[in-house]
Amino acid sequence: MPDLLAGPEDCDLLQVFWCPFDAHGEKRTGMLLELRWRRSWEVVGAMVRPPVPEVVGFEGYVPEPCVLHPEQVVTYPFAGLLPEELCARIEAREEALEEEAEEADAEEWDWPTYQFDLSIPPGWRAGGYASWNLTDAAATDCPACAAPMELLLTIDSSEWDGGSGSWMPLEEGDPAVGGGWEPTEVQVGRWAKLNVFACPADPGHPHLTSIQ
Repeated sequence: MPDLLAGPEDCDLLQVFWCPFDAHGEKRTGMLLELRWRRSWEVVGAMVRPPVPEVVGFEGYVPEPCVLHPEQVVTYPFAGLLPEELCARIEAREEALEEEAEEADAEEWDWPTYQFDLSIPPGWRAGGYASWNLTDAAATDCPACAAPMELLLTIDSSEWDGGSGSWMPLEEGDPAVGGGWEPTEVQVGRWAKLNVFACPADPGHPHLTSIQ
């Protein structure tokens, strides 16, 4: 997977497991997540049909089988983490675009914004920058060695939404192709996203998570 952080030793395959019951998570209220690194050449055969739990606490934790089409895109830091001077320039530019749209009697929000159109794309991602749209940016230092952690994965409840339509794949606009904005049918929290952080100094160190 492009931009996926390196695994421990010579591992190149990452498996993500979670329990379909919030009651089994931390403090009995959160997702119980486990990451397992493996070596792809040691996998003798992949299962045609992945096992499905007979009982689940929340259907949003059971992914719908679908095909993955990775695409590399350039991302930029969350707006709240940019230097103040740069934030002011971006805000001034977006206010000017909004005024132009109002003068032209634009009925829809059709001017690009840094937060929704240019910085962090929605959807399932490997690497890049984390979004902090629900809370202020939190410290993500490794609990084992205090090294600054990096974003490993983002598991999102949708691939795009009303505020991020510019990231919609071109093929999704073709009615003959279909696909929709929720191909995995996974739901994190209240239609949020799960960010998983890993230690770049030692991928074997415990990971951190944040729901945004």
